[in-house]
Amino acid sequence: MNPKLFRTGEFLAQTLQSGQIQIPVGSKVLDMGTGSGVAAIFAAQWADKVVAVDLNPAAVRCAKINTLLNHFEDKIEVRNGDLFDPVPNEKFDLILFNPPYLKGRPRNYFERALFGEEVIEFFAEQVGRYLRPEGEVFLVLSSQADLSRIQKSFAEHGFKLATVSRRDYFNESLYLYRLTCQIHAPTKATHL
Repeated sequence: MNPKLFRTGEFLAQTLQSGQIQIPVGSKVLDMGTGSGVAAIFAAQWADKVVAVDLNPAAVRCAKINTLLNHFEDKIEVRNGDLFDPVPNEKFDLILFNPPYLKGRPRNYFERALFGEEVIEFFAEQVGRYLRPEGEVFLVLSSQADLSRIQKSFAEHGFKLATVSRRDYFNESLYLYRLTCQIHAPTKATHL
């Protein structure tokens, strides 16, 4: 794995390993912001297919190497690109996202993994288009993020955040959230 693995990626991987996120056998998973690919590798133990996406070419190389080293090249496809651009018209049973959550303007790819909380707003707007019916989204966030603003953004797009797991550190707390869709399709009227 990459020595620059962030706490959030480590937290997501440990949560997957512990079974707190259930990955349905045979599912199709999107690992958004894959970084080293550690979450994709854990997901590939159950999923039929995992698409791992990252904007940073160095992260993509690292994820590809880790995929090969862990013998998941038949299940994991690593793609380079920005958010949903590499997966047009695809639908997933499960989406994992380890987004940038700090305010600020990134100066390079490394900083884009930390700064740019507007990415979360775009994700909230788009994610529903890429979920299969009954699909789930899991999102890692930090107490250093503007959590109330993020919750509001997801609520505006029909999602509610429910805490799955929390880990406290000296200078921050990490949260794993499950997004649940609050917008339900109207039920069909039945005629007697």
